[in-house]
Amino acid sequence: MSLPTVEKAPSARGLHPAFYIGSWIFFSNTTILFNKYLIGKAGFKYPVVLTCWHMIFSVVATQLLARTTTLIDGRKKVKMNGRIYLRSIVPIGLLYSGSLVFSNMTYMYLSVSFIQMLKAAAPVVVLLLSWAWRLKEPSARVFANVCVIVLGVGIASFGEIQFSWTGVFYQMGGIVFEALRLTMIEVMLAGDADQQKMDPLVSLYYYAPVCAVMNFFVALCVEGSTFSFDAVFTTGVVVLMLNALVAFLLNVASVMLIGQTSSLVLTLTGILKNILLIVVAVLLWSEHVSFLQFLGYSVALGGLTYYSLGWDVIEQRLLGSFKWTYSLFTSPQFDESRLSPVARRGLMATLSLLIVSMLVIGFVYDGKASADKTLMGLW
Repeated sequence: MSLPTVEKAPSARGLHPAFYIGSWIFFSNTTILFNKYLIGKAGFKYPVVLTCWHMIFSVVATQLLARTTTLIDGRKKVKMNGRIYLRSIVPIGLLYSGSLVFSNMTYMYLSVSFIQMLKAAAPVVVLLLSWAWRLKEPSARVFANVCVIVLGVGIASFGEIQFSWTGVFYQMGGIVFEALRLTMIEVMLAGDADQQKMDPLVSLYYYAPVCAVMNFFVALCVEGSTFSFDAVFTTGVVVLMLNALVAFLLNVASVMLIGQTSSLVLTLTGILKNILLIVVAVLLWSEHVSFLQFLGYSVALGGLTYYSLGWDVIEQRLLGSFKWTYSLFTSPQFDESRLSPVARRGLMATLSLLIVSMLVIGFVYDGKASADKTLMGLW
């Protein structure tokens, strides 16, 4: 689930940024795994109804937060009227709804690990649309980088054992809807200073009602004839409530995270989050990652990192890590004044090691015994 954010909120002070980063990673991956569990293992085969339920829960939750807390006080800075609502909120909300519906329907056909690999192509679609709308000037260098990402995703797709064109269609549809949403935000709201003050929770406050209504009619047309409330009771009302709560807490974690860290850390955290999700899916559900997928996703991640950060930043961080490692073994002093740089560079080195390690684990794990089967055997 991507963030319905328009612009950064002012930075808040309090807990260490690592807490907000960890919370965002936890709720983001938990939401994806929870949705996959409900639609797959739990047998709740109604992804549109599930999306509609999430939006209804978000409407109620944001209204309650707006009346009882200060978390959504940012809405008071937005001069909302009928024209802005119809021109901006409604179309963007409809695209956001389409993105969520298509993304949830993908869980019926594809593994979590393969879905994350396909999502690596999302920046490519956003870039192509920004070129089409002339928001950015085309560049041969950027286009070459985009081709590397597409090549990596293509290799990963070719290596997928349980390939489904239907699932790929739904996932690419979700990516296109999300890319259109982000592009429309840039096109329609770029010159509107009031709208740029919206953080993820404020955005959800305005988008959720539109998405709920849209999803209701889509669910009525697509799943209305097959849906039965017996599925709700079979799955469990408490489980569905918890699922919607986790999805909503992801938005709360997002608004707490924004402004706490730099764009570099957010980019690296996003890459780490996706790799971690693949590893967890492999361990939980025995999802097999083939050599071609390992190779393709590595190529796509390399291209995505270069596209997001640029070579200068990558080179600077790598050189900094090497210099820190060298000084750690050669310097006789380890005074207090060097503690902060050590912590920062050590974090970068550890992050790089974790990324490589999790890619290797996801590749070499044989997938013969999943964690959930192991746990079931203990009872």
